[in-house]
Order: sequence, then structure tokens, then C-alpha cells
Amino acid sequence: MSPVRPTVRLHGHLDRPAELTVAELRALPAHRVEAGFDCLTSGEQRHGYEGPALLDVLREARPRIDFSGRKQRLRFLLSVVGADGHRAVVSWAEIDPDFGGQRILLATSADGAPLDAVGPQLVVPGDHCGARYVSAVTAVWLGPLGDPAHPTG
Repeated sequence: MSPVRPTVRLHGHLDRPAELTVAELRALPAHRVEAGFDCLTSGEQRHGYEGPALLDVLREARPRIDFSGRKQRLRFLLSVVGADGHRAVVSWAEIDPDFGGQRILLATSADGAPLDAVGPQLVVPGDHCGARYVSAVTAVWLGPLGDPAHPTG
């Protein structure tokens, strides 16, 4: 019996939601970053990560965002969840080349070690604090921020 491979569920405002393994993520164009951050429990960390840009992963899933203008994109958020329940939020503007253009990764390897058995890691190289580095990512949700003046639910 072969081992169960963790998957990442892409869902929300997407035309092609998907469940991807680390191997499937590795098939996308890869980027390598050296990132340093301060971990609350382990202190200063420095690691090399490789994997696809979060923007490229989402583009494959075809986001339902109006790209004809710029302001419409600013209300979209990404919620990234790890196997341990840890969550982090990234705004679409952070990864959009017209705005922040950050190369935030869904890393498929860390320091040369493949992450197939545990799942990919969210890597936010611009962060000085490592709190948005989500290990063993299980889901990425894309959706618009609701109107705070008219909350629903």
C-alpha cells in the first residue's frame, strides 16, 4: 500500500478549484529564495526554499477576479491553512505584480529536502517575523473582503 500524500485544496473564487500534491506543485515553474526570519520559539532562522510562486499556483486555478482594472483586485484576500490549524492571510495586492509583486512561495523543498511527505510550506520572504510561514499547507482560499459597513451572516 502506497503512503497517502498530503494535498493542498485550492478553493474559493476560482474557476478551476483543485487539490494538488507537492509533486504537482513541483511541475509548475520553480523559484528559489533564501529567507531569514525571527521565530518566536527558535530564534533567528535562515533557510533556502524552492517552489512555485503562490501567484502562479492561483493563476492555474483561474481566479474569478476582474483584471481589467486595478482597484477591483485590492479587495481579494488569501487564507492559507496548515495541517496544525495555523492560518495566515495574504492580500492579493501583495503578490500582484501591479502592486507589491512579492514572490511568496508554496515551497516544495526546504534546504534541499523535499516536502512531499508533509506538504508544502508558505514562504513570505519579506516578513521579518516568521508567523506567516505556514508549514504543511492543506488549503488556500481566495475570496473578496466583505463590506464591513454591511456585514453578512
